[in-house]
Amino acid sequence: MSISRRHLLAGAGALLAVAACGDDSSKGADGSKGSGQGAATGGSGGPEPTNDPGTTGFTIAQRYPSNTFVPGKIRLPISIASKNSLLSTGPAQLTGRVLDSNDKQIATISAPIHATDLVIPYWAFNVDIAEPGAYTMRLDGDDGFGAAFLVTDPAQVTVPYIGSLLPPFETPTVDNHRGVEPYCTLTPKPCPLHDQTLTQALASGKPVAYMIGTPAHCQTGTCAPALEFLVQAHARLGDAVAMVHADVYSDDAATTIAPAVNALGLEYEPVLYLSKNGIVVDRIDVIWDQSELDEHLAAFLA
Repeated sequence: MSISRRHLLAGAGALLAVAACGDDSSKGADGSKGSGQGAATGGSGGPEPTNDPGTTGFTIAQRYPSNTFVPGKIRLPISIASKNSLLSTGPAQLTGRVLDSNDKQIATISAPIHATDLVIPYWAFNVDIAEPGAYTMRLDGDDGFGAAFLVTDPAQVTVPYIGSLLPPFETPTVDNHRGVEPYCTLTPKPCPLHDQTLTQALASGKPVAYMIGTPAHCQTGTCAPALEFLVQAHARLGDAVAMVHADVYSDDAATTIAPAVNALGLEYEPVLYLSKNGIVVDRIDVIWDQSELDEHLAAFLA
């Protein structure tokens, strides 16, 4: 079945509020410098960024899928907005708390800004939550509404999560595109993470990094820089990690979802799975920069 880009992201809720891809040839889809990627902004409906620091009364713009979390370690990346515009600047650190459905505080949180090579900065909060339920993140200085998210019983979550199996899949390679054309939409040339299938990577015995995302058609403008950051990590780590990328569409017109997406039941992108012995030990959703990615990879390989 053909699914539109907007429908693909529907399950991510407020992700549609973030800025769309840019077409500036000097920046990537989310403003990564010197990348040359990007899709047209028409029809995205995303607000334009503003330089207003908005340190009080800001709205939390979710950069996470709210319905794929299970008890345990949870990462909650957000950007901030003011007057319906995403902010291109913000405080060096945000602090706040997580409340349960009874408005009881269960954790305090803090996160530094991530802004290098990105037009729209983000803050990634990490919290451990033991029980399924509905939760709210409140940040000091927000508009009073916060941001909601669900923690779900693992039996009801269909996408791979931390602690679950990462199923093998015959992803497109340079030698066998498996009906996906182009097999990689990174420009000016495809990324180097298509020399083996996910199945082969998992069978190699090495730690595996598996990213699903489409640089050419990413409405939220995060896939191109995210993939570029992963490619840079690949150049640094070499064969220590078996890295695999799969694009989201089977055709250049972005009308048909690729089998790799359907295989995992994904409703959002990009996503990066870090797996050891076939088990997901970390998952990074929607947005990351080079420094945060390198932190996750260092912990993954420790």
